[in-house]
Amino acid sequence: MFSEYMTKLSAVRKLTPEEERALWRAYKEEGDESARRRIIEAYQPLVFREVMPYRTMPVVMDAVQEGTIGLIEAVERYDPTRGVAFSLYAVHRVRGRILDFLRREGSVDLPCLEAETEAQETAKELLVDERASVAELAEHHALVDVLGAVMERLPLRERLVLEGVTIGGTQAQTMAESLGVTPAHIYRLQQSGIRRVRGMLSRFIQHWKV
Repeated sequence: MFSEYMTKLSAVRKLTPEEERALWRAYKEEGDESARRRIIEAYQPLVFREVMPYRTMPVVMDAVQEGTIGLIEAVERYDPTRGVAFSLYAVHRVRGRILDFLRREGSVDLPCLEAETEAQETAKELLVDERASVAELAEHHALVDVLGAVMERLPLRERLVLEGVTIGGTQAQTMAESLGVTPAHIYRLQQSGIRRVRGMLSRFIQHWKV
C-alpha cells in the first residue's frame, strides 16, 4: 500500500505561487471546497516526507492517515494574510499528529524518535515566508551569521553532533562510533544542542525586534 501511495504522490503537481494564492482566496474568502481539496492534494508530499523515517513500520499507512488529518486541520486553521508560509505552519501539526499516533502505538523508542524528528528542522524554518523580500533576505543573512556565532558557543560534542548529523547529514550510528557513545546519546546531544541554539537565537531576535 505504501508503494501505491508513493506512486500517487509522484503524479501530484506542485502549485505555482500565483496558483496557491488564488486557491487560498477561493477557499478562505468564498468557501470553495474544490480549492480546499486542491491545496490538501498539493501538500500531501509534506505528509510523505514526515512519514518516510517510519516507512518500514507495519503501521506506516495509519501514520499517513494521521499526518493527513494534521494537514487538513492546518488547511482549515491557516490564515494566509499573516504572511507565514503554509509549509512551515503545517509541518508542525502534521508531525505532531504522526508522533502522537506512534506514541499511542508504543512501538518505538519515543525519546530518540522525538529528538531525531526535531533535529530535522532547519534554520529555514526561522524565516516568516519562503518568498523573502530584499529586507528579509538581509535579515536572513544576519541570522546565518548569528547562528554561526551561536554554534561556536556550544559544548564541543553538541556542536560536533549538530554540524555532523543535523547539518551535514551524517548517520547517528556513524557519529556515535566516532565519539565512542551510543546512538541514543547522540540524539540526546542533538536535543540539548537544539534547545541551546533556539534559546540563544530567541534572545537575539527579541533584542533585534526592539
